[in-house]
Amino acid sequence: MKAQDYPQPVLELISRLKRMPGIGTRGAERFALWFLQQGRNDARALSAALQDAADSVGTCPECGFFSLKGERCTACEDPTRDASLFCVVEQPTDVLPIERCGSFRGLYHCLGGKISPLDGIMPEDLSVEHLLERVQAHPGCEVILAVGSDVEGEATALYLADRLSAVNCKITRIAQGIPAGAGLGHADAITLLRALEGRKQL
Repeated sequence: MKAQDYPQPVLELISRLKRMPGIGTRGAERFALWFLQQGRNDARALSAALQDAADSVGTCPECGFFSLKGERCTACEDPTRDASLFCVVEQPTDVLPIERCGSFRGLYHCLGGKISPLDGIMPEDLSVEHLLERVQAHPGCEVILAVGSDVEGEATALYLADRLSAVNCKITRIAQGIPAGAGLGHADAITLLRALEGRKQL
């Protein structure tokens, strides 16, 4: 006798949902059943929103933050931003915590990761050359290295400081208000504000 199970489309939905970070098999099953039992309209709206985001969202060609495909992000388009101040972060998701602290009015540069040989990520895998091009176009600018304080983040900061030392710019590092081993996404606005204000030249 064949055991009873969910129809194949439900099993496929559960399989897709549990690929998301932080969602296990039981959580994926609860989401799938909620969509089917109570939230069919929400499921259709979610599906449309996911499709729209997948089709229309890309990365800013200037800084690497999220933007509509082929367009620059809001910060890079803003003429009131201080183009002589660059804040370098590891990932696009690190930009918003800094924006939310409300004190930074410069531009951003997302590296796309951090140097981690054990994970196969080398300097050439990051957006370093583009950073150098942007900095060279603004002689005398300040580059704030706002990468994490873990071992890989420190290695990345030292590498960038070495590469940037040949360029006419001031190199600073955010103060160590960020807990050791933590990323920017885990810090509150006050911690980030103090870290930005307490940055020091390398």
